[in-house]
Amino acid sequence: MRKDRATRHEVEVDEIDIDDTSPIKTDYRQELLKILRGMPPTSFEKFSLLLLRENDFEDLKLTGGSKDEGIDGSGILRINPVVSFRVLFQCKRYKEDKKVIRTQVADFRNSMLGRAEKGIFITTSYFTRDAEMEANRDGAPPIELVDADKLVAMIENSELGLREVKTYEIDREFFKQYQER
Repeated sequence: MRKDRATRHEVEVDEIDIDDTSPIKTDYRQELLKILRGMPPTSFEKFSLLLLRENDFEDLKLTGGSKDEGIDGSGILRINPVVSFRVLFQCKRYKEDKKVIRTQVADFRNSMLGRAEKGIFITTSYFTRDAEMEANRDGAPPIELVDADKLVAMIENSELGLREVKTYEIDREFFKQYQER
């Protein structure tokens, strides 16, 4: 979490089993996605709310529950002192091989009609090509798609749940001078 925001935004999340004893991974992104995909669905919704808060969304609320009518949360994105957008979001914590399909994006849009100007669909997986086309359909309220790659990029940008690690690379040219006999 960015140091300037460390105490500003905290959301309670259910405990998740994370192996702190494992060595440093060369690809922490895959490990991060594994953690996200292992969260209970409600915890992933809470995490997504915190991530949106870290990206300057305001008045964020979770609707949650089985009667959420396809909306997991809402918030405000303020562009400037005069312009703001009401935003609704939907979260799907899926394994990599289960993609979000067109009908899920269309159902989300139908749920948000008349309630918000913009939608955000967040998943730990990916979207089918038809889902992407549905999200950008002309004449319909736009829906931003946040797939696993974009989700990781947002987490990296906000440094949420990540610690910077210093590492070294061996300068092989330097050591060549000591290998000659």
